[in-house]
Amino acid sequence: MPANIITADDLKEFKEELVTEIKELLNNYDRITIDKWIKSNIVMKKLGISPGTLQNFRINETIPFSKLGGIIYYDEEEIDEILKNNKNFFLKNRNDNRYI
Repeated sequence: MPANIITADDLKEFKEELVTEIKELLNNYDRITIDKWIKSNIVMKKLGISPGTLQNFRINETIPFSKLGGIIYYDEEEIDEILKNNKNFFLKNRNDNRYI
């Protein structure tokens, strides 16, 4: 049975192909990082609302959230989108110095 001999050039070529494939996979993978998730206190500051209002928003499904181990997280991009879509509503209530 003939022996397969692997040369340094073979290894180098394999490494380059592997790195290229890994880069493609990472570029095509829609990653969710923990950095995009924020906690309630940050959401309340962004929206200028009280804890009770935030709770009502969760109950009424106005604001999507995830709960993990008793901690509630919000997708920062979704919160920003809610702000954009309700710009006049939030600005009006902030100027009145009242909570929503």
